[in-house]
Amino acid sequence: MRTLGEALRDATDILQQAAVASPLNDARLIAAHLLGCGPLNVALHMRDEVPAGFDEAVSRRAQREPLQHILGSAPMGALDLHVGPGVFVPRPETEVLADWAVRRGRGVDKPVVVDLCTGSGALAAYLAHELVDARVTAVELDPGAAAWAARNFSEFTPGVELVIGDATDATVLPDLHGRVDIVVSNPPYVPETGDLEPEVYRDPHMAVFSGAGGMDVIDEMVHLIFNLLKPGGVMGVEHDDTTSELVLDVFTRHGGFTDVAVLNDLTGRARFVTASKL
Repeated sequence: MRTLGEALRDATDILQQAAVASPLNDARLIAAHLLGCGPLNVALHMRDEVPAGFDEAVSRRAQREPLQHILGSAPMGALDLHVGPGVFVPRPETEVLADWAVRRGRGVDKPVVVDLCTGSGALAAYLAHELVDARVTAVELDPGAAAWAARNFSEFTPGVELVIGDATDATVLPDLHGRVDIVVSNPPYVPETGDLEPEVYRDPHMAVFSGAGGMDVIDEMVHLIFNLLKPGGVMGVEHDDTTSELVLDVFTRHGGFTDVAVLNDLTGRARFVTASKL
């Protein structure tokens, strides 16, 4: 009998040869998923038979299919969101922006929150889960991605309102103009390029790339953010690690914001810009 321990060693070699960034970790996560246990508990099954589907899942990962597509989920705080083909896979760094927004929302009575370009619903669901008295609205342009968000909201945070809309349209959500306490967004922001990791190109193009400089959506989204926020309301936007100065300039030049500042991710990279509406 081939044991799981043997299969994990084989899988690690296969994934390493495929240039997967974390071969052993990915192999363990696949095993944990199939065993229905936590990753740390995989060690308790090393002498057990290989779970059905393990080799097939490893083969898919070796073809650089995103691990989250194979597992069918991606973590976002305390939530394991449903993801798959047709929706952007949330990345861990986005939790920095989510945590910032939660801290800002803690001191507000029944905060009104908008998540622009919600994708899988990651930020909106995180904030609705943590700020239980908040009114959260999520906006997404792509109906395919919105279907994933609707599934996640239905299961985890049924109070979130989902709206199909374009974050570059300053007239979106007219009933909320001037009433929003917090706006967050993880918009398309990657400059058009062909030299990224293969997994990136499995995400929808419109959710990842934003013109040659990566700024097309953010350049236009500033107007809707301004319209939505109440005076003193705050916003936070995720951006590419090469465009921090450009994003700072967008919100500074607009003239309607103050306290425009950089927020770093956990590795110290400038990955977010925050500001308050005058």
